[in-house]
Amino acid sequence: MNTAAVIKRILRQFRRDKRSAALMIAAPLLVLTLMWLVLDTDEAAVEIAAVGVPDHVVESIETEGMTVTVMEEQEAEEDLDRAEIDGMLQLEDGVPVLTLEGSDPNTSGAVRSKLQKQLSEQSSPIEWEYWNGSSELGLFDYVGPALIGFFVFFFVFIVGGVSFLRERTQGTLERLLASPIRRSEVVFGYLGGFGLFTIAQSVIIAAYSIYVLDVFMAGNFLYVLLVTILMALTALSLGTLVSAFAGNEFQMIQFIPLVIVPQVFFSGLFPTEGLAEWVQVVGNLMPLTYGAETLRDIMLRGASWESFQMEIFILIGFTALFTALNIIALKKHRPL
Repeated sequence: MNTAAVIKRILRQFRRDKRSAALMIAAPLLVLTLMWLVLDTDEAAVEIAAVGVPDHVVESIETEGMTVTVMEEQEAEEDLDRAEIDGMLQLEDGVPVLTLEGSDPNTSGAVRSKLQKQLSEQSSPIEWEYWNGSSELGLFDYVGPALIGFFVFFFVFIVGGVSFLRERTQGTLERLLASPIRRSEVVFGYLGGFGLFTIAQSVIIAAYSIYVLDVFMAGNFLYVLLVTILMALTALSLGTLVSAFAGNEFQMIQFIPLVIVPQVFFSGLFPTEGLAEWVQVVGNLMPLTYGAETLRDIMLRGASWESFQMEIFILIGFTALFTALNIIALKKHRPL
């Protein structure tokens, strides 16, 4: 009888907490759908540029899994800079030389195996060069920048959201709002206080990954710090915003599959080139997409400020948007 009474109480609790019941059903379905979209795609064809290569050679190496485009050398180098092609094939004194884009070891390996198979029977052995990275670049070096961005974003989101929620549930926020203080001052105060901690966390994570774990680093460490700090501030403002719609810590945790997990699929940990356009548009609405890709550009390709400054402004825009929505969300606690 006592067991039955406990079961009835739990069921009544779920009936009253319709949000938790809905999230328990909707969140797994959303994650499974995203995994299906990302993983159930055809392997993207590798793309290389042919510079000064005879037409018969181009025709012989172009296969179902490889697209070959004839280009001028300058155009091909610009595409390598933007990582829009996977390699550039040239003939130097009759010897084929392939310059790999190099930032993705999986793609580099695919290009090497396909070309080696096609050209080994027709000419002398291929010489390999790397535009970015090196032959020693490993899988962790490739996913490392995305992982740095994800862990900074994830833990700041959780810590900031739960901490702000606790301020509200314990009555601290209500007492503060009872004083003659503006809602904007409350939001900026909390973001500033938690922000100092998140900045320190970002510096430690980035420095540990690069200088202790020895993740490949071709760019400026200060650029990496700038991006990780902006990602932390974006995650902090988003976490505090989401906490306004959570009644307790359990509900805050339930938002993770809806807010954090979808962003993981667009952070660079999974290939997205072969996805439908509308799926890629959804990815462009997520801050982690811009932060992780910018970190990869800096760390693997040594990107300069001019090449990623737009992503910086977008991250700042996300932070400003979430901060403004935080101020609006506090209206339900105090209208002025």
